[in-house]
Amino acid sequence: MRIMVVGGGGREHAIIKKLKESKKITEIYALPGNGGISADAICVNIGAKDIAGIVDFAKNNKIDYAVVAPDDPLVLGCVDALNEIGVPCFGPTKAAAIIEGSKVFSKNLMKKYGIPTAGYDVFSNAEDALKFLENAPIPTVIKADGLALGKGVVIAFTKKEAVDAVKSIMEDKKFGDSGNNIVIEEFLTGPEVSVLAFTDGKTVKPMISSMDHKRALDFDKGLNTGGMGTIAPNPYYTDDIASECMEKIFLPTIDAMNKEGRQFKGCLYFGLMLTPNGPKVIEYNCRFGDPETQVVLPLLESDLFEIMQSVTNGTLVDCEVKFSKKSACCVIMASKGYPEKYENGFEIVIPNEIADSVYVAGAKKNDGKLLSAGGRVLGVTAVAGALKDAIDASYAKVKAIKFDNAFYRNDIGQRALKATEDR
Repeated sequence: MRIMVVGGGGREHAIIKKLKESKKITEIYALPGNGGISADAICVNIGAKDIAGIVDFAKNNKIDYAVVAPDDPLVLGCVDALNEIGVPCFGPTKAAAIIEGSKVFSKNLMKKYGIPTAGYDVFSNAEDALKFLENAPIPTVIKADGLALGKGVVIAFTKKEAVDAVKSIMEDKKFGDSGNNIVIEEFLTGPEVSVLAFTDGKTVKPMISSMDHKRALDFDKGLNTGGMGTIAPNPYYTDDIASECMEKIFLPTIDAMNKEGRQFKGCLYFGLMLTPNGPKVIEYNCRFGDPETQVVLPLLESDLFEIMQSVTNGTLVDCEVKFSKKSACCVIMASKGYPEKYENGFEIVIPNEIADSVYVAGAKKNDGKLLSAGGRVLGVTAVAGALKDAIDASYAKVKAIKFDNAFYRNDIGQRALKATEDR
């Protein structure tokens, strides 16, 4: 079968590497892909938001199946457009992708159906939001309503930070129209857990849990980023908590979307916080997380393509979804200055013996050389029987990779390791 994967980052590289293991697939195209992905798929220079271009390519190249991976094309209706020309897809429709596309929608959905989440208020103008903040408890959380590359959330620890966040999002339009509405949310405490789940709108089969590291610098300092590294499984996510989440969060969310006439089929990402009052939803994503995918899929023992097809066909209940009992760690190598200003164009040298476990997020090919071309450049993953061994192996691989202007956190997985040792 001829497969098309829409997107061009580390997540897509991880998906493509795992899809390559399927015997059913003969060819994989990446739209647009990147310089590193070109080692594993045929890259086509069509942007992930160019819905018309994606549809034309699928039609002209007899694509049998499409995986729409990033949030933007999902929210724009890429799956709907491909379905209209008879191309089956992995990914939710536009109507279902709103669960990530609008924070206001998702918060109101949880409130309506009793799904545990933080208390919140919604604002459509800065004046009302600023007035609310005069008496709001601090810390507080401020979220842009729409998509913002994973950076539309500000945790304000002072009144000034909260005011500045509102002005930046609503008045200065830091995230464009995504900041036309905002959510001001109760600040929750507790360990954070990411759980990606396959669902066909009826059955939910969670993947192995993971822990993201959002801040740019060691010890969770610095600005929020798209993610500087991940580990799996998350030691805080016990079997008892998993059962509680299935009963109170996962299945109720799928049921709520069905009742709203927005059946969700694809990968639904649950960003959770394990509070003293039980697990609560921080956010939903309508797709595989990045960089969570880079630790979750290497632990998947079942055929990813068969799972994706069962999701599309509504037969997930009969499909095996099996994960290794091992641990995985992914360290992101980024460009110095990310998530703000940074320079690109530095040559990347990856030793052949570790190339299979390196997921390229931001790079281009020039005269046969791989050059940095993004904020997050590489995800470097290792799998081992114990978490400490996975962390050590990942950092050993990082040190073997060469590119100028690289920076990375040195403490990925340390919090999880401490939690494991404290048990």
